[in-house]
Amino acid sequence: MLLFFFVLLAALAFEYINGFHDTANAIATVVSTKVLTPRQAILLATVANLIGAFLGEAVAKTIGQGQVDTHVVTMMTILAALVGAILWNLLTWWIGLPSSSSHALIGGLCGAALATSGGNWSVLIWDRVTVKGADGLWPKVIKPMILSPFFGFVIGFLLMAIITACVLNWRPRTVNGVFGKLQVVSAAWMGLSHGTNDAQKTMGIIALALFTGTTAGSFDHLPAWLGFLHTPEFKISAWVKIVCALTMASGTAAGGWRIIRTMGHKMVRLQPVHGFAAETTAGAIIFTASHFGIPLSTTHVISTSIMGVGAMKRFSAVKWGLVHRIVWAWVLTIPITGLLGYVLAQAFLLFGVGK
Repeated sequence: MLLFFFVLLAALAFEYINGFHDTANAIATVVSTKVLTPRQAILLATVANLIGAFLGEAVAKTIGQGQVDTHVVTMMTILAALVGAILWNLLTWWIGLPSSSSHALIGGLCGAALATSGGNWSVLIWDRVTVKGADGLWPKVIKPMILSPFFGFVIGFLLMAIITACVLNWRPRTVNGVFGKLQVVSAAWMGLSHGTNDAQKTMGIIALALFTGTTAGSFDHLPAWLGFLHTPEFKISAWVKIVCALTMASGTAAGGWRIIRTMGHKMVRLQPVHGFAAETTAGAIIFTASHFGIPLSTTHVISTSIMGVGAMKRFSAVKWGLVHRIVWAWVLTIPITGLLGYVLAQAFLLFGVGK
């Protein structure tokens, strides 16, 4: 029982860090274009994230049931996964790289599950057909990890090309005025989409911990007032949604200025029209993925949308050296967090955590 509360604390810490780590995804462009002040942008993103967190639970179910065999998962497994993801998020935040919190959590969970099972690779669900389509690392993680940045870049480029053709004869002041107002809408849309995807990942982890604790008998002798923890089947309880939504909103309110500078200033110089195109593109892709239960990397999508928009502005406008560093952070996230989750789980086993 005590271990569950450590898991819950780690899950909420991850959600809080995810909030300020990924705040830049929703507001970097609107801040860099000076359409909103940082304080206004964070307030907008906080409210939008909070609302988005309550819209659906498909992503939460994918995280909790669709990546590893739940029969081998213990409280210790979940704790190791969360701590590994938190460590990676804090490192990439500190150096200002927009890495994926989603992939950090999935990598940590896979590595910890491998350690718990004694190195049995079959505990990882690679591809599994379900009544609603498919679950597993390939259809829900690896394939989207490859395709979503591509779509972000291409759609961002094309949308920017269409907008450029439409406003070709407009005065620059008119363009900035119109799209300055529209960018407030697109930033809210991006924040809402971010909430529908990222907040649900921690919901799935907490639901998995509740299910694991119930099946293991950890909650058999709870006092009546803690009876809500008893969860004999995997489900996303209302209290889990509320706590995760409020925690992510709190993290968002804390901001993430290091990553905001990378996304909004160092990668490419943006004007309101470019910010609108990038946020609209990313928001549409992320919202669609959330509907189908795909735990997408919001970081990958908004980053490549900015790149696509910037390339349309002028190919040399994108600082490709910085992009190279960002891509390496993307590539390394799952392997490194998988290793962290594995090592932490082995350490917990060695010291008898959870026994």
